[in-house]
Amino acid sequence: MSGEVVLVTGGAGYIGSHTVLALRDAGAEAVVLDDLSTGVREAVPAGVAFEPGSTLDREGLLRLLRRYGVTSVMHFAASLIVPDSVARPLAYYRNNVAGCLALAEACAEAGIGRLIFSSTAAVYGEPAAVPVAETAPALPLTPYGASKLMAERILADAAAAHGLDLAVLRYFNVAGADPRGRAGQRTRSATHLVKVAAEVAAGRRPVLEIYGTDYPTPDGTCVRDYIHVADLVEAHLLLLGHLRRDGGRHLVNVGYGRGFSVREVVRAVERAAGRPLPLREAGRRPGDAARLVADATLLRDRYGWRPSYDDIDTIVRSALDWERTLDAAPSDGRPRPAAGPG
Repeated sequence: MSGEVVLVTGGAGYIGSHTVLALRDAGAEAVVLDDLSTGVREAVPAGVAFEPGSTLDREGLLRLLRRYGVTSVMHFAASLIVPDSVARPLAYYRNNVAGCLALAEACAEAGIGRLIFSSTAAVYGEPAAVPVAETAPALPLTPYGASKLMAERILADAAAAHGLDLAVLRYFNVAGADPRGRAGQRTRSATHLVKVAAEVAAGRRPVLEIYGTDYPTPDGTCVRDYIHVADLVEAHLLLLGHLRRDGGRHLVNVGYGRGFSVREVVRAVERAAGRPLPLREAGRRPGDAARLVADATLLRDRYGWRPSYDDIDTIVRSALDWERTLDAAPSDGRPRPAAGPG
């Protein structure tokens, strides 16, 4: 990808920072934009251009795109905690929708040719059939899912009107860390299950709370399709390559097509840790669907995606290995919320 200059919004965050590493490995130049509200400056690799700022700043975005000669954009910057979106919907619509609108306007004015958008399986809500394909109705249950669906529509309309080549990736549940140990999830006050369970196993939290034990699933806990972050990033690079060669507009699910319950994930973390985790059962989180598992046939068959880490034990082991490299005490001193299936 020599000659490619990619703006990575949210590039100091979990998935964004892994993507920056992969872009650099592939010979592309990455430029990171992040307001560090949830991202961590140290997650941006040395030598990568970092610009503090927000996607809500249209004029700042335009200046940045022109100054660096950006050719493609990967848009990760978003608010993404499901129950938080229920409590603070307007903040989610502002950041996720207005931010995407400002970015689309800046890209159109700067003549950007390609954009890859980080979306979510939350747009499907509680699907009627599982695994869920891209053709399933998008009926989000929460402001988070709704805001992402709105952003998808903004970008699709902008692509049609302004000749933007677009790929939208609907993620299922991302977990794990860079297999080479260069990066991992640093999210402060994380809520995602694998991250929180790894924190408990590493002694960074006292107990793992399980949100909801009465779902209509085999063991009563939510079932999710967990995908290793390295495989997710590989999907982004595949789609970027496809846009470079053939252009067009694309919508794909990114998952393995196999679900694990919360209790099954806990057992995998216990295997990796070599000991049981302290658990506490709690009520359901608002907005959690019982089962979300991807039909990723399109990504595999059309785009040739071949995941390398499709194994729950591999995923949680990499997350725990990363967790053990971090300081034993939380860096921000804030209490840690309980984990949901996401």
